[in-house]
Amino acid sequence: MKDRKLLMIPGPIEFDPAVLAALGAPTTSHVAPDFIEVFGQALERMREVFLCPDGQPFIMAGSGTLAMDLAGANLIEPGDKALVVNTGYFGDRYGTLLERYGAEVTHVRAPVGGCPALEEVEAALKTARFKLMTVTHVDTSTGVLTDVKALAALARQYDTLIVVDGVCSVAGEELRMTEWGVDLALTASQKAVGTPPGLALFVAGPRALAAFKARTKPVLNFYADWTNWLPVMEAYEARKVAYFGTPAVNLIAALNVSLGLILKEGMEARFARHRAIGEACRAAIAALGLGQVPLSPDIAAHTMTAPRFPAGIGAAELLPKVSAAGVMLAAGLHPAIRAEYFRIGHMGVVTQGDLLATIGALETGLAGCGYAFEKGAGVAAVMASLLV
Repeated sequence: MKDRKLLMIPGPIEFDPAVLAALGAPTTSHVAPDFIEVFGQALERMREVFLCPDGQPFIMAGSGTLAMDLAGANLIEPGDKALVVNTGYFGDRYGTLLERYGAEVTHVRAPVGGCPALEEVEAALKTARFKLMTVTHVDTSTGVLTDVKALAALARQYDTLIVVDGVCSVAGEELRMTEWGVDLALTASQKAVGTPPGLALFVAGPRALAAFKARTKPVLNFYADWTNWLPVMEAYEARKVAYFGTPAVNLIAALNVSLGLILKEGMEARFARHRAIGEACRAAIAALGLGQVPLSPDIAAHTMTAPRFPAGIGAAELLPKVSAAGVMLAAGLHPAIRAEYFRIGHMGVVTQGDLLATIGALETGLAGCGYAFEKGAGVAAVMASLLV
């Protein structure tokens, strides 16, 4: 009897069998010729996935939070001003992180489920000389999608570096670093990139690297200091060896396989697939009569959906029933509304069949909770959306 549940949370996600096979291969030396080739190839492929041919990729053992830290520690010096375009929990986190390194942080906030207007961001940029602006592309706590392209243009206009937290977006949502003028984009391996947890990934563009090299004070984090890691990345890409800390050999091998699969699909096709599945999921939620956290469809992510619980039903009632039907979903995360909603992840190798199974399990759970709805409406909405 199949006892494994379909994992449909906003990370970790389902992984391709080829990726898991690479992860489970015998561990080799980090200076072995075959690993040097794998590491170098993974760095080259990151440029293609991030659409940043002029950027410097970094692959390091750690989580998405480490990737955030690697950007903040190296680009902020004490006394610098930073602007956070805040759409939820992870905007708050970035503000706290930047303050730790001595930044004077200003937040531009919106109501929960909303996104600050460009006019509000520009008004904030006019108040001071900001060195850096952070944007959470998709905030995993709200499912809100920001307009990175427009925000990057605004940052350039005001000579401000733009750092994009793409933990829940890179390799799923459209992101064109070089074309849009993004200075640094970061993610974690276990999201749309499609590799088990354990790698912090980012690409630094020319302006970010120039700002780092122009620092007047040492980086205040020894492990995160690019001074230690940049020579390592440059060496492996040149198919040579350099050492600061032992790389996560098996995870990097798995990452290289996943990046290859992403590029085989093609970035345009991948963006389109995530858009289609995201729209189908939202259509299903609406057909079931459930609200959603994003305040309007134009700011709703395509890599995840954040539906609201029906009145009188909460996570403790619904999610175990959905799990019993074979699908794992995630509870709420944003402190202000944690008990009011749940989260569905649909990124990476997710398929139409995965989404149909998920909505079917959700309908089963809702019915088990006594919620009144038209049976099959969610599944029908998925099919209607995908068959357009």
